[in-house]
Amino acid sequence: MFHRILVAVDPSPARHSAVRLAGELAGPTGAKVRVLHIAASAATLAAVVPLEDDAEARAVVDEALAALREAGVEAEGTVTTTLTTQIATTISAAAEEFEADLLVLSPHHRGSLKAFINPRVSDAVAHASRIAVLLAPEEAPVS
Repeated sequence: MFHRILVAVDPSPARHSAVRLAGELAGPTGAKVRVLHIAASAATLAAVVPLEDDAEARAVVDEALAALREAGVEAEGTVTTTLTTQIATTISAAAEEFEADLLVLSPHHRGSLKAFINPRVSDAVAHASRIAVLLAPEEAPVS
């Protein structure tokens, strides 16, 4: 089965399902998990503007690590910075560097026109990746 799982998380609520799924896959096999969060910046004509601060980015990773470790999964985490236009290639490179055999991430659902203008990171990663990519479904809201 899988021995090294990279789970890429962002600040959206969808990250919870990706982390849960990575933990469920890693637990029975003893797979190692690396949590990756990209602290993205946007480039303008005049400057490069960070989209979140370092503390917020680290909190996303720490929360994921706590959930995985609570489930008994061996996990480590990292925050990487890059431009918004380089997120997909950065995730793919991190998977190669970690020698992952599975990449878990959560897709962001949006209309086809918006996706055409601004492609989804999950689509770009799936096309660029040389390993298995698992898109975690969003969890249903608790009623």
